[in-house]
Amino acid sequence: MKRLVLTIGFFIQFCSHILFAEQIVREFRFGDAKKDRNVIFLRAAQAYRDTQGYGFEFSTEKNVSINQKNKTLLSEKPFYFAVKVPEGNYRVTITYSGLQNKSYNSTIRSESRRLHIENQQVQPKQSLEKNFIVNIKDPKISSGGIVGLKKPREQQKLDWDDKLTLEFQQTNCISMIRIESINVIPTIFLAGNSTVVNQEDEPWASWGQMIPRFFDAGIAIANHAESGLALSSFLSSRRLTKILSIAKPGDYLFIEFGHNDQKEKGENAGAYKGYSERLRYFVSEFRAKGGIPVILTSTARRSFDEQGHLIHTLGDFPDAARKVAAELQVPLIDLNKKTSIFYEALGVEASKSAFVHYPAHTFPNQQNDLADNTHFNAYGAYEIAKMVLMGIKENKLSILGNIVDFDVYDPHYPDDFKAWYWPPSLINSVVKPDGN
Repeated sequence: MKRLVLTIGFFIQFCSHILFAEQIVREFRFGDAKKDRNVIFLRAAQAYRDTQGYGFEFSTEKNVSINQKNKTLLSEKPFYFAVKVPEGNYRVTITYSGLQNKSYNSTIRSESRRLHIENQQVQPKQSLEKNFIVNIKDPKISSGGIVGLKKPREQQKLDWDDKLTLEFQQTNCISMIRIESINVIPTIFLAGNSTVVNQEDEPWASWGQMIPRFFDAGIAIANHAESGLALSSFLSSRRLTKILSIAKPGDYLFIEFGHNDQKEKGENAGAYKGYSERLRYFVSEFRAKGGIPVILTSTARRSFDEQGHLIHTLGDFPDAARKVAAELQVPLIDLNKKTSIFYEALGVEASKSAFVHYPAHTFPNQQNDLADNTHFNAYGAYEIAKMVLMGIKENKLSILGNIVDFDVYDPHYPDDFKAWYWPPSLINSVVKPDGN
């Protein structure tokens, strides 16, 4: 009887969320046209103004031209376009127009460098429509209070402002950008540290900002991870409270911690004490919302001995995560094992290609060599996102049917780094992530 009451409660909550949510639609087209109250026509590239609620960001309007005859936006340089919207999930639809005499390739990212469209080819004289989901979050919690954002780092991130920002790379010839709120799709919430977070600065990247590229417009990815966090600080900064305040029955929570939990001191510190207790708490609280928790073991660090064998630096934490998952019958994605295989397959020197290892002056404002064996570059993050996708397939999760452009991945046989292409973002301060 209790289960029936809970089920009815979840159903009412879900239906209320759908019925009373106001839909937001912003559609942008280019060039002169007859007035249409449902469409905004941009006759020239304008900088973002808060009073207007849309426009080009970071002075990139100079990189864009609008063709009045063909009614298209054209650019062969990176640009950012932002629209002011409240918190929620949004379906973004991009309509490409083909050029007359040649094909071109486009990449689109959102917010803090979340990948959605990757090197998409558009054929001459042909139009192409692509859509994807962008999650927008704010620090307010419906039950009161706010998320304890890191100052000034998070307060400056695109992920926490009041706009949906799109980053266009390579060549783009676009006839329409449409943004509409959508409330009925499942959301995958990500809880973790700097190996999961949406890294805002080149050359750092994490799997959490790569994985949206592999889901269709039926799934939202809400990345609440942040650098330097452990399970305890994720809780104390009210990030789990925030997730629970907006989660719906049927949503997922992917939980990956361990690097910073190692640093905990005190009587209750340790993999089989505080860490395991908090993992159980995350699981029970999310299940109480009708959601589906998934535990991920922490990505391994790049650390080899003199014989070229990987040194496992995370102690008992991966084992503790496995034990909690087995005890509570929670799906487990063993990233510690998969990333260890990945590094060893690449080898001691070649594995640097997956991490932030760059000589000085590789990137603007980079005065010193970078040799980071914990944090990934775009290639490494992309490969780990594929390991997460394999974990979803191995566990036969219900979101499996929403995965696109992916079949199988074996960390024993990584993708060729030399074939990897990632156009770097314009926003880049070469600031090292705050911890793990």
